[in-house]
Amino acid sequence: MTSLRQQTRALLQQYDLEPHKGLGQHFLIDGSALARIVAAAELSPADLVVEVGAGSGTLTRALAARARRVVAIEVDGGLIALLRQELGGAANVDIVHGDLLALDLAEWVGEQPYCVVANLPYSITSAALRYFLTARRPPVRMVVTVQREVAERIVARDGRMSLLAVSVRFYGHPEILFRLRPGAFYPPPAVESTVLRIDWHARPPVPFDEAEHFFRVVRAGFSQPRKQLRNSLAGGLGMAPAAAAAAIRTAGIDPRLRAERLQLDDWARLMQVLRHGN
Repeated sequence: MTSLRQQTRALLQQYDLEPHKGLGQHFLIDGSALARIVAAAELSPADLVVEVGAGSGTLTRALAARARRVVAIEVDGGLIALLRQELGGAANVDIVHGDLLALDLAEWVGEQPYCVVANLPYSITSAALRYFLTARRPPVRMVVTVQREVAERIVARDGRMSLLAVSVRFYGHPEILFRLRPGAFYPPPAVESTVLRIDWHARPPVPFDEAEHFFRVVRAGFSQPRKQLRNSLAGGLGMAPAAAAAAIRTAGIDPRLRAERLQLDDWARLMQVLRHGN
């Protein structure tokens, strides 16, 4: 039986294509990992799925077998030709040629609930997460392959929070599902990968209409992450250090802490104090 690795390499050769290093292309060639990713998405025949970086179409085809419709986004024109030839006959697959970050997703998903399942290009991981989580209609859940270090930063606790971790957790609950060895991809990346699931919060720590104020405070707090919170917050918001320290104390937080020690509830209280004075 031909392996997924052999199938992928043969398909790329057929279309005279090579993995594009500049686009960070690493094609999933582990059949077991592919099955686990699809299973983790918990798709039903009624679901709409968005895939970013469709590549050679291996994951696309597996998603199309489970979901009602798949919107497969790919920026590489050579791979678009491959996808249209190999998957053009699938009535439930829309192949979209473009850069995710420049697309109007509503044009493809409308007002329908949707999931995101993708092996995200490492070069746009943070931007892609931000794109979906802050969308007017965000996904109900995401199952994405990312660099292991990025996944660990997102789920970090106990004084190791980052701006990325706070940003993701504001919108959803992240969970590491399993790791993928470099050999699960062709060509193998120089780093380990992790499959991450994020489920959208029905109710965030502060109302979504206050997200702009929330993140203004969080960004200020992380503007000088090695400094005490009273100093980084003062610098980031243009406040006197004494006034920043007073607001932090009112929120029930030690002003001497660093931003990495705060949890979402801490930031929510601090935002409320700074915005409303209580």
